[in-house]
Amino acid sequence: MHRKGATRALGPGHPDIPEPLRSAGQPVLIGGSMGTASYILAGTKESEALAFSSACHGAGRAMSRHQAMKTWNGRQIVDDLAARGIVIRSPAVRGVAEEAPGAYKDVSAVVDAADAAGLARKVARVEPLICVKG
Repeated sequence: MHRKGATRALGPGHPDIPEPLRSAGQPVLIGGSMGTASYILAGTKESEALAFSSACHGAGRAMSRHQAMKTWNGRQIVDDLAARGIVIRSPAVRGVAEEAPGAYKDVSAVVDAADAAGLARKVARVEPLICVKG
C-alpha cells in the first residue's frame, strides 16, 4: 500500500522496524523549508488504522514555484538566511526563490496536526545550518 505524499510511520513493536528502533516506532522525518525547522517524529500504533501506517513527509507548498519566483528574490533570500546563520549552496539563485521559506506551509502547524491526529508523535525539532539546492 502506498499513500501519495506520505512517509512510513509504523508503530512501536512492528516487525518491519529494525530491532534497535522497534520499541520507539518508525522514525518519521518531516522537513521544513530552507529557513524553518524540520522535525523527527516516531510512528504510532494508531497510524495503522488511521492512515495505513503513514504520516506526511513535509510541510507542503503554500504557493506554486512560479508564484514564489515572482514574489521573492533569490539573492535576498540567501542574504537573509545567511544573517540567521543558515548557509545556502545553489548553482542558481532562481532556484532559491522557488524554495523560499514563505512558499511553504507552517511546518510546525503541520507537525502539530500529525501529532494531535495520532499519526506520529513528536520527538525532536531541528534547525537548519546549511541547505544544498540542486
